[in-house]
Amino acid sequence: MTLRTAVTRAAILVAALSLGLSACSGDAQPTTTPTASPPTTTTPVNNPAKLTFGVWGSPTEVEAYQQVVSDYNSSTDLADVTLKSWRDDASMMQSISSGQPVPDVFLVSRGDLQQVEDGKQIEPVDSYLDARAVDIGDEYSRDALEAFSANHHLQCMPYAVSPRVIYYNTDLVDFARMKATGIQVPGSENKSWSLSDFETAATFATTGRKGVRGFDIDPTVSGLAPFIYSGGGKVVNDQQTSLAFSDSSTKAALQKVLGTLSNPQLTLTDQQRARQPALKWFEQGRLAMIAGDRSLVPQLRGVKDLHWDVMPMPTVDHAATVGDFTGLCLSKSSKRIEDAADLLVALSSEAMVKTVAQTGYMVPVNQQVALSEDFRQPLLQPLHAAVFVNSVRNMQILPLTQQWAAMEQAVSTPVKELLEGGPTVDLDTLTAQIDSLSQPVLAPLSASPTATPSD
Repeated sequence: MTLRTAVTRAAILVAALSLGLSACSGDAQPTTTPTASPPTTTTPVNNPAKLTFGVWGSPTEVEAYQQVVSDYNSSTDLADVTLKSWRDDASMMQSISSGQPVPDVFLVSRGDLQQVEDGKQIEPVDSYLDARAVDIGDEYSRDALEAFSANHHLQCMPYAVSPRVIYYNTDLVDFARMKATGIQVPGSENKSWSLSDFETAATFATTGRKGVRGFDIDPTVSGLAPFIYSGGGKVVNDQQTSLAFSDSSTKAALQKVLGTLSNPQLTLTDQQRARQPALKWFEQGRLAMIAGDRSLVPQLRGVKDLHWDVMPMPTVDHAATVGDFTGLCLSKSSKRIEDAADLLVALSSEAMVKTVAQTGYMVPVNQQVALSEDFRQPLLQPLHAAVFVNSVRNMQILPLTQQWAAMEQAVSTPVKELLEGGPTVDLDTLTAQIDSLSQPVLAPLSASPTATPSD
């Protein structure tokens, strides 16, 4: 299957939801390996393309990106690539927005895609990949292709994904001991568990252990989002102009989860969170479970005597989590775009993706790599790394807005009150307040003093 065919089908799926791609799901065995032709340009050796590759991440991640750049430079005389890095995607987007040169090839999170599309800063990649005989076969899931498809074109090449999962201390949440005492536990592959199972595990972890708490769920909209989606609710209204906490489906979902998430016997208190972040409590062995994405893996591996693994987010009605995709984009302003396309193809290759995946920070979209030991790293924690890959199929991408952080700040007080109040809270009043406070941030042009929340 050619890339153009896959992209066309993905675009049709987005528009009509009536066709499917012959793409593999998170845990299916791949049948082909993407192939990339050598650089197709005819650039004279004495005039190599001066290219930049823009990335963000931790020092270890940036070091891995530098390694693949060095490998590429040593493999060709046609290009000389320089790495440009930022500490996070927000810093990179701010640099681009301020008028700084856009790297020839650069990473973009799905949440920032709209900004670079609106700014006409990217060139769709599908024709360049077709010209280089890149055959995606079964290597990229339908969701990954849909995430970066628009107007029947693949805007950027899917690269990585970051679903949220539950990290748990295996000394505190000891499934073998729980099973021995007659408690129902998840299956051996850690594929799923219910909200009731989650609460039972937290209770087991804290029973008879002074100073140990069961779990911490960040008291924010994004922290609650997986539970809202899993309970059949929605986070934003259909127009994406306001949060949708006062929607009847969302209130019903909150009623299902608040009793567990606000249990004062199991969760960290505000005073404990103020004393130190939840992650520190987890590292110290005093917190049994915490939600997070793959980026926590290297840090937790470095904590001496901490034994841990991962589980999917708990299921309320159906499996759900939140996260984001990352893609490799071509700059429309590149003066050597054919050479930049050669670089993008090389960066997407199995060998180079493996180099970055070995750092432990990323979940590769390339299924061949995601199913390989380079990603799973069976001799290292976590034992069930496949949980990250399997969670992608149930992942929701939070709304595309550069104002998300400001929105979280605007609604922080009533969201905390929602969790503190638990099942007896005045749900109607608080959810209406949350939606009302979010509207001026998410839809400032349509906001007015008389605006009403969604229902």
